[in-house]
Amino acid sequence: MPSTDVVELILRDHRRMEDLFRTMRNAESDRAAALEEFAHLLIAHASAEEDEVYPALRRYKNVDGEDVDHSVHEHQEANEALLALLEVEDTASEEWDEKLEELVTAVNHHADEEERTLLNDARENVADERRSQLGEAFREARAKYLESGCGSIDNVRELAASSGK
Repeated sequence: MPSTDVVELILRDHRRMEDLFRTMRNAESDRAAALEEFAHLLIAHASAEEDEVYPALRRYKNVDGEDVDHSVHEHQEANEALLALLEVEDTASEEWDEKLEELVTAVNHHADEEERTLLNDARENVADERRSQLGEAFREARAKYLESGCGSIDNVRELAASSGK
């Protein structure tokens, strides 16, 4: 049975994003397909965190609310970087490579920071059962976003425009 621990689910998504970055960096691979999967995953993942996980973590006194705010801000930066890459038409161009690296930097920085702060705090301060409930809520929200085609360029454009909703 797959884990429902919210920390594990978030980490699994982070690792998948890293795999997709490797694919996107490889000029021989189907970069457009990898980017499409990545776009949907990133938006669904971040939106589900903001809907279900962050508000719950905010309620724990041992979880720093500023870390939560900072993570939301970094999601916005990642959305903007994602949009910039989605707007490049030629996946073989130098511009595509440049925008990809900006996206990689934004996302990896955020994932790394989130893993060191929020997720570690959640692991230490949130009971297993509660982490499991949050994991279920995260998974459901994420699935709903994925079904809605949340990584489409139009939706990403909207998200990037509405900074700090």
